[in-house]
Amino acid sequence: MKICQVEKTLVSTNRIKELGHRPLLVVREKAGGPRQVAVDAVGCIPGDWVICVGSSAAREAAGSKDFPSDFTIIGIIDHWSEG
Repeated sequence: MKICQVEKTLVSTNRIKELGHRPLLVVREKAGGPRQVAVDAVGCIPGDWVICVGSSAAREAAGSKDFPSDFTIIGIIDHWSEG
């Protein structure tokens, strides 16, 4: 699991049908760090600090083992300071 901050929504009009209509969000572990795209399974907004999972846990959290996700947001953190 990783703690990340949601930067913005990623708009993608061409998707494989298995992704359905789940939102894709751009997240970062820390300021200035590399960006990643995560499937939003919980309803986040930019600025939220979130808990993300990868690999097979990401697929299951997004809906099923066949879901094509390698990084999924599974929770919104109520109180977090980056320090």
